[in-house]
Amino acid sequence: MKQPPADSELGRLFAQFPRAGRVDWIGLRPARDVPMREVESADAQVGGGLQGDRYAGGSGKRGITLIQAEHLAAIAALSGHDDIAPATLRRNLVVSGIPLAALRGRRFRIGDVLLEGTDACDPCSRMEAALGPGGYNAMRGMGGLCARILEGGTLRRGDAVLGE
Repeated sequence: MKQPPADSELGRLFAQFPRAGRVDWIGLRPARDVPMREVESADAQVGGGLQGDRYAGGSGKRGITLIQAEHLAAIAALSGHDDIAPATLRRNLVVSGIPLAALRGRRFRIGDVLLEGTDACDPCSRMEAALGPGGYNAMRGMGGLCARILEGGTLRRGDAVLGE
């Protein structure tokens, strides 16, 4: 959705968050089709991705991927699982407490890193194998957010996620 003018009532509503979010989990995908590596922190590179991630060399608008922690339980329930490990969904960050959909098309900060939400992070066909039959559809609408790194730095578990 296109952002409304900042000085409009809707623009003010778009900019208002009930609280800061928080980074709960960080993972790196060293290469295609290999297990993710859980880490406590990761270096975000401008114009690229997270150091040690397969997209670090220059991934444009998909420099980093985020998923909402609150959606993990819904995806698990819809795919017939008790719970789902974050690495299964292959997103770099699991964040809680802030609606990622509200960050699409906006700049936001995680620690000292400035990001811009670019697109929804739709599930890929691999989710069918990872979650079982229907896994792709179980994740639709809850796949998270892709973001571009505008100012680099280090992301850490526990960092605040703040809309700008």
